Order: sequence, then C-alpha cells, then structure tokens
Amino acid sequence: MFRFFLFTCHMMQKILFVCLGNICRSPLAEGIMLYLKEKHQLTLEIDSAGTSNYHIGETPDKRTIQNALKNGVDLRDLRARQFDVSDFDKFDTIFVMDKSNLKDILKLSENKSHHAKVHLLLSQSKNSEFAEVPDPYFGGEQGFETVFKLVYEACERIRIQIHS
Repeated sequence: MFRFFLFTCHMMQKILFVCLGNICRSPLAEGIMLYLKEKHQLTLEIDSAGTSNYHIGETPDKRTIQNALKNGVDLRDLRARQFDVSDFDKFDTIFVMDKSNLKDILKLSENKSHHAKVHLLLSQSKNSEFAEVPDPYFGGEQGFETVFKLVYEACERIRIQIHS
C-alpha cells in the first residue's frame, strides 16, 4: 500500500533523502530527483544525507555511479554528508530508505512537526514486494539495478505529486 503526501504550494519544495552512509541509496534518489527536476522544469531544492558519519565528503559508491550513468543519471558531483537536526527545519519532506534510517531520524526529531516530515521513500511506490529500499552495498550489479528501478519509480511518483 502506498500513500500520497500533499506537498504545500509555497514557492519551492525542499526534499531530503536519507540512508545510512549517503553513498548508495540517498545520493541515487537525489540524483534522480535532480534529473527529473531538470527534465520537467520543477522548482525544487533537493539534497541527501546519511545517518552515519562514515563517508562525509566522499563521492557516491563507484557501482552506484556506474549504474546511474548507465540509466542516464549523473551522480559524480555529489558528496556525502551527515544528517543534522537543523535539516528538520530546512526541508519540507524527508524520505528515508529503510526502517532503520526511519528510527534513527525520528530519534532526532524534536517535535511533532519534525516527526510528520519523515516518511519511508517506498511509501511512494506501487511495488508491494518492497517496503524498504534494500542496501546494495554488499551485493552485485543486479542489486544496484533493482535499487535504481525502485528509487526511480518512487521519485517519479513524487514528481507527479509536485507537478499536479
């Protein structure tokens, strides 16, 4: 089952994507939304972050970059950063990749308004096989391709909501 989130109609929507290290799933979502932003001329601010500090300042995983490029999305200019509590006030919506990220981010929320901004990314998906975006880090090429398809479809649904 999926839910639609009502995006408010102020001037610019600000969306943050979050995973563990900010080198596979969340920069992929950021890159896909940047691609969709340009393609459909959307007014959006998009960023990504990790719940951990393992990869601050690093580029996305080489396999993520290669898979995204194969699918027409360039992630090479993105750099990992860690989620900060101030992100709750900077962003309208925070999409997390899995329930562990959800739990970690919600622990940092300071009020109901912050809490209400946080959602699982695949709550935007029709694909009932996956409730969470699987972490492809320890897998092979097929895992990166599966993640690309899941994230692209969820981002496309977000784009449609914003655009309508």
